[in-house]
Amino acid sequence: MKKHKKMLLLMTLILAFSSVLAACGANNNDQGANNGENGEKPKEQIFRMNLASDPPTLDPGLAQDNTSNTVISAVFEGLVIKGEDGTELPGVAKNWDVSEDGLKYVFNLRQDAKWSNGDSVTAKDFEFAWKRVLDPNAAPASPYAYQLYYIKNAEAYNNGDVADAGEVGVKATDDYTLEVTLENPTPYFLSLMSFQTYFPVHSSVEGNASWATKPDTLIGNGPFKVSQMTKGQKIELVKNDQYWDLESIKLDKVSMSIVNSSATELASYRNNELDYAGHPTGNIPTDQLNAVKNELSDELMIKGISSTYFYIFNTTEEPFDNVKIRKAFSMAVDRNAIVEKITQGGQLPAFGFVPPGIKGEHEEYREEVSDAYFEENLEEAKKLLEEGMQEKGYTTLPEVTLIHNSDDNHKKIALAITDMWKKNLGVTVKVQNQEWGVFLKNRDNLDYQIARSGWGADYNDPMTYIDMWTSNGGNNDTGFKNEQYDNLVKEAYATDDNAKRMELMAEAEKILVEENQVVMPLYYYSSVSLVKPWVKNLHLDYKGDIDFTRAYIE
Repeated sequence: MKKHKKMLLLMTLILAFSSVLAACGANNNDQGANNGENGEKPKEQIFRMNLASDPPTLDPGLAQDNTSNTVISAVFEGLVIKGEDGTELPGVAKNWDVSEDGLKYVFNLRQDAKWSNGDSVTAKDFEFAWKRVLDPNAAPASPYAYQLYYIKNAEAYNNGDVADAGEVGVKATDDYTLEVTLENPTPYFLSLMSFQTYFPVHSSVEGNASWATKPDTLIGNGPFKVSQMTKGQKIELVKNDQYWDLESIKLDKVSMSIVNSSATELASYRNNELDYAGHPTGNIPTDQLNAVKNELSDELMIKGISSTYFYIFNTTEEPFDNVKIRKAFSMAVDRNAIVEKITQGGQLPAFGFVPPGIKGEHEEYREEVSDAYFEENLEEAKKLLEEGMQEKGYTTLPEVTLIHNSDDNHKKIALAITDMWKKNLGVTVKVQNQEWGVFLKNRDNLDYQIARSGWGADYNDPMTYIDMWTSNGGNNDTGFKNEQYDNLVKEAYATDDNAKRMELMAEAEKILVEENQVVMPLYYYSSVSLVKPWVKNLHLDYKGDIDFTRAYIE
């Protein structure tokens, strides 16, 4: 693992020296806009980017993916917003008070916050939205309901143990005061207020299951509003003239094409049809990355981010209901080969689930807790596979399929890994690509054997990586259920001793990766993207989310 320590040093250097370059675009055929051609400065405040797929939903209570959240975070706003460095700044709440014991938060809302239809944003809208997420009878259920379990009686209500929503610790004491009571002191609770599941929704959504699919009914309170949605083609946002901080919003329009081809995305960027290309909503083709480094070095941004790329096993499906077989598959993969020969963007081989960049007790968690949960060992992998097959009574392994969402880079990684499994274990694994929405549904329904996955921080604490794997976690798409793991998470929730919290979460991560190999970590992400030199004030945060809300063309 000495090489891995050198890699962590490399990540530190990448984080230290990477810079967010700004950008913009040119000729927009859809608009007939006066944007410049052949590298000229555009004349309109229009920012153009690509989404590799249609967002599965624009409902903040149901979203669970980066594509959806990129749009939602521009159309909605929470009680707080994130600063460039991740600090909490006033959003709909102009200020807040926290009790000495850390159990009660009182948010004072600004009275000039409006919905895009002109209605006032009130504390009741937040109370309504949060209880809607927690509603045990909601269909579909929110995958992120567990993210609200910090609130008193939220989990009990969501599980049906408490019948009355009035028992949940969130209450609008008047139109502009929201009182929140927690189960336990939670040091990162304030940062959660900028997360999409905590966004308000307009009361008109009640009884309208399709409200988030049409611009006319998609009422938001953020800097932008949806003006056009054409499935498989584009989403267009325009400035929300009701937004409370309108003078800070310089862009008049954000045009999002929907093209599921990294090669086409790069070509569009080179042709000045896009102002931004790459992570988190698209990709730069890995086989063209070296050319991009040479030709567009001034516009290329490579930034270490706190996210993990991994595969998940369906632990309820043969043959991966056997832990030895799961471990064999994980040990037989050469992660260095993947990051050096395929991704080539400064990624780090991963042997744990929590990535670098996440806070620990004093330093980063990954510096305090080693991720040496397993090692690549072909002989041990072959031995474990043989033992696992004997335990299952197999003479040959059942047919295995790996699924990934449609993307050129995911496909290249999948083909490389299945080739390793063939060469190192003698196992043939089929590869199947699926459209993003279908792919997510199949993962949610455990309709797979091995699936590609990725996870970025919802807030800067290891818990955002740990609590998703509890038995009833809405984002636990593996079938993994472990009472000891659940109890460790509950104990970590309940203590305000930060050293103890880290100890409990490290123990949980060990159960997840080392003991059960529920996830197969592959690498810690870096963000690779291109930005035109005339887009200013565009930011990627520590976890790789893009914020264009205060960007402008110059």
